[in-house]
Amino acid sequence: MVAAARAIEATRPDSLVHDGFARHFVHAAAPSGTWPVCWADVAGGETNPLWGRLGRYFGLRTRVLDDFLLAAARAGAGQIVLLGAGLDTRAFRLGWPPGCRIFELDRPEVLAFKRDTLDGIAAAPAAARVPVAVDLCEDWAGPLCQAGFAPDRPAGWLAEGLFLYLPANAERQLVETVGRLAAPGSACAFEAKFWHETAAVRSGPVYRSAREQIGVDLTALFDAEPRPDSAAAFRALGWSTSVRTPFEFSARLGAGLAPVPGDALASNRWVFAAKEVNQP
Repeated sequence: MVAAARAIEATRPDSLVHDGFARHFVHAAAPSGTWPVCWADVAGGETNPLWGRLGRYFGLRTRVLDDFLLAAARAGAGQIVLLGAGLDTRAFRLGWPPGCRIFELDRPEVLAFKRDTLDGIAAAPAAARVPVAVDLCEDWAGPLCQAGFAPDRPAGWLAEGLFLYLPANAERQLVETVGRLAAPGSACAFEAKFWHETAAVRSGPVYRSAREQIGVDLTALFDAEPRPDSAAAFRALGWSTSVRTPFEFSARLGAGLAPVPGDALASNRWVFAAKEVNQP
């Protein structure tokens, strides 16, 4: 679904991000073979709750986090760690500084599907790409370091669209592990819901449209436990944090997203954390 949204975003006349690989993932998986991958094919355009509104949200999120990671790399974070990388193609489509390494952590079957699809179109990464097959609910620090990650060097960390699906304890452990592995000068961004959505929101147009158009109940994928305050957890580890709403970036980049009644995006926050150079 996110890959389809990125493919559609790339073809909008006011596109925020250009992911030329995304449509190949959509076509490679049988269940999504008939989904739209072009803005001209989105029924209802902006009024389509799934591909118009939620899809635009994914495009905005991708652009903002692209900018975050590139800024971290240009500031000296020569290692980028994508936690739950999924079908992320940043290693292929962004202009990374020389010597940058991109570590992609996800389950073996996800990385295998991604590899097969990209190999099928002879895609070449723009930076050193290191897939690391792990389950983020288990030990992943060891495999990451064995793959060449250097804990004594600054890194840019990203958990995009991940925390919503993890058990609460796995999220806590992930934050603690990032705090332990990250050298001073590192930065981390993640997406979180800051409160549980009401039943009215979860029966609203975005979630209903996903069920009707692609047969996916997104709410069933979310972990049901109360979410940890991971922004506070980073602060407790000595990091500085900035908590932002997507609507702030929408106004800045002209994405056209604004709050609406019963909004499925209202509880979403993007958190940016930095481990200062004077932190141990």
